[in-house]
Amino acid sequence: MAVRLLSHELSDLCLGKPALRSLSVTSTIAEALEVLKTSDDNFVSVWSCDHKAKTSSGFESAAGFCDNYDDDDCRCVGKVCMVDVICYLCKDENLVSPSVALKEPVSVLLPKIPGLVLHVEPSCSLLKAIDLILEGAQNLVVPIKTKLSNKRKQHQKPSPTVTVHKGREFCWLTQEDVIRFLLSSIGLFSPVPTFSIDTLGIISSEILTIEYHSPASAAIGAISRTLVDQTSVAVVDSEGCLIGEISPFTLACCDETVAAAVKTLSSGDLMAYIDCGGPPEDLVRVVSSRLKERNLNGMLEHFSMSMSCGGFSSSSSDEESMAASPLPRSGRYSRSMSYSARMVRTAEAIVCHPKSSLVAVMIQAISHRVNYVWVIEDDCRLVGIVTFSDMLKVFREHLETIA
Repeated sequence: MAVRLLSHELSDLCLGKPALRSLSVTSTIAEALEVLKTSDDNFVSVWSCDHKAKTSSGFESAAGFCDNYDDDDCRCVGKVCMVDVICYLCKDENLVSPSVALKEPVSVLLPKIPGLVLHVEPSCSLLKAIDLILEGAQNLVVPIKTKLSNKRKQHQKPSPTVTVHKGREFCWLTQEDVIRFLLSSIGLFSPVPTFSIDTLGIISSEILTIEYHSPASAAIGAISRTLVDQTSVAVVDSEGCLIGEISPFTLACCDETVAAAVKTLSSGDLMAYIDCGGPPEDLVRVVSSRLKERNLNGMLEHFSMSMSCGGFSSSSSDEESMAASPLPRSGRYSRSMSYSARMVRTAEAIVCHPKSSLVAVMIQAISHRVNYVWVIEDDCRLVGIVTFSDMLKVFREHLETIA
């Protein structure tokens, strides 16, 4: 029965998915910011329609996967989010003049890693999709045909940020979408989902950490890497106990001026800065003061303007908030919860125990909209991390044993 489940086509997972908002690969970073700040999604797709088999950004065509997607004259070549912009602005030369940096094409933000975004046809099987994800794909771009796209084709001009090609719009599927689909039929994989993550051997010790009092700027490279790996940077104390995290998922709900905080604050202060629904006034003053000390007048002006306009987005309703799994810690590290109007995110680390069951960890990650869960011992000592990719490997291996 599990084999029959994974023979489902991706069109089954696309039902109800919204059409992708998109940008041309030649758009500026400033234009990307405008789309990100008005989008319900933390990512925006980047497209090249130059009729080349390889795009100018170095991404190879994904044609050939799952029924040979044939619209090679208009392809999604990647995705960007606020974290890409933040890390880009953290470069010294961009801090000096962020207004100039934001005029660069959005293509400079795309990681030169082939295969992160792949085109597939709706007839592609779920099993093949899992294989593509395990090979490194983060997003699978699937053409969809909706009543809305038909109306646009016949009567309206498409929105400049929605990709419509040959009468079709597109959506994309992520690791989270696949995990949600598997969870809906988790009983078919019994008894594997009841096994502990320790027993299944899916706790990875390959994690990126930074000490609580270390400069947050020391984590810039790690943040970029975790964005690709879809994980996070663990913030630990001197004894290796987990205090919190600097998460790309949280940073994606901020604005670009967080780059100033990353360059001037400690890791612990940065967590507080991004975890309050809006930066605390004392930390705003610290950031401003340190920007002045370093003569970073361009970023100081940009930062001050953003703060005067409200800075971070905040939710309009308490009903949108979601409490994270509580992490025991000393009171001096206690921080308030926060959330974004676009998507619920908190800087509280989501944690589990090595003896937690696979299904429990799946539910934890999905409920908090993250792709991973930290694994800690009772004393908060960090053991490792479990990711959606690790979970998918378990289901894939289970299928091989019953084939």
